[in-house]
Parts: sequence; C-alpha cells; structure tokens
Amino acid sequence: MNNLVIDIGNTRTKFAIFKNNKLVVSFPTSEAVPDVLKELKTDYPEISAVILSSVRDYSNKLIKQIKKEFQTVIELTDKTALPLKNCYETPTTLGKDRIAAAVGANNLYPNQNLLIIDAGTAITYDYVNNNNEYEGGFITPGLNMRFRALHEFTDKLPLLKSHAPLIPEGKNTTSSISGGIQLGIEGEVIRITDHFKEKNTQLKVILTGGDINYFEKLLKNHIFVSPEITLLGLNVILEFSKDKMNK
Repeated sequence: MNNLVIDIGNTRTKFAIFKNNKLVVSFPTSEAVPDVLKELKTDYPEISAVILSSVRDYSNKLIKQIKKEFQTVIELTDKTALPLKNCYETPTTLGKDRIAAAVGANNLYPNQNLLIIDAGTAITYDYVNNNNEYEGGFITPGLNMRFRALHEFTDKLPLLKSHAPLIPEGKNTTSSISGGIQLGIEGEVIRITDHFKEKNTQLKVILTGGDINYFEKLLKNHIFVSPEITLLGLNVILEFSKDKMNK
C-alpha cells in the first residue's frame, strides 16, 4: 500500500508518494490541493494513508475531503505521537516542518548528534541529540527574505537576488548589499554550526531546503545533503501512527 504525504509550506505545497517506505515521487505545486488529490487518487489507487502537515492555516473543508477520500488520515499537530522525544518547551509553537525534518534525520541517523539546517523562506537550525531527543534550535531570515527586507524597509535600496560566485567588493550599492548579506549569512551558518559542535564534537550536519544548492557551497565539507528529509520525516511519523493504531 502507498502513503501520501502533503506538506503545505510558506511558499508552496509539496506532495510525495511512498511505497514500502521508499519515496516514489515528489513534486511541488501551486494548484489547489483538492484538484491534485483527485489526480493522485486516479494515478495511485493504492494510496491508503495520508499525513497532512502545514505551517499555514487550512480549511476544515480540506481535511474533510481528505478523510472522505482516504482510509487513514493523520493531521500533524503538537499532540501527534512521534518516534523521538520532543523536549521543546513550547511544542504548540514548534513549526511542523522543523519537527518533521528532525524525525527524518533521526530516522536516517539514529543515536547520533544531528544539526539539521533547513534553508528555505526562513533558515532553521534544529538539534537532535544521540539519545534521540529533539532539543530545539534557531530561526533566522532566509536568503531572499534578507534581500527583500533591505528593499522594502528602505526608500532607495534596490531589490537584488543572490548570485554565485560572490565578489564581495562593497564598492557600489549592488556589491555592498550582495556582499553584506551573503557574507553575513555565511558567517551565521558557520558560527551556529560551531556553536553546536562546541556542545558535541561528534556532530553530523544535514542540509535541506529550497536554497540547498547555495548553502551547500558555503559549508563545503562534512555535511550530508538530503533534499527530501522533511517528506521522509512525515512518512516516518505516519508509519509510527499507523503502528500505534494497530496495537
């Protein structure tokens, strides 16, 4: 039987099909979720279980339709059972994408100290210790958010985008903005990574998110790139919930 993962993010919605815990297909879409669901049910009639994760509010109508179409449906909330211990002090405010990525990383590398860097609209840094406990982490503005902030909160600074390779001359407004943001974010990533390495030298760093290619060049060595780790984590949570239901 197949599992369907629906991940509603800040800027896009991602769908993924898992068969026997292996990712079969995944794709982002800007289309209405109900329309995509109909197509998926036609293309993958063996879908029996669904997990829905969202960092945004969604309508009751959507979840009702999903429950009508599929046999087992899990909405990821702070009450959902997890295969690792959540030590976050305010679990109700913890982003679903953060805990899902932590679960996915822990599933790939159990009993290890992990730092998961998710470089998307925001950059999140999440730490899982070698006792399989999620301890929390940090949240900072993402790359494009920083460029937008300089443009939108000033009168005259232009809206720029990141580019590589970076020549941080700072001799004109364009290179001042690009160099300041891109060197600043490089320093942030290195410093936060060092912070967790100070806590434990045996640290595995895992990189994911929409800006994965840019950040991979910053870290260069000693990282593990996993573009679909959040989807993997959601499927692990779904399987964990199914197992508990069957006991």
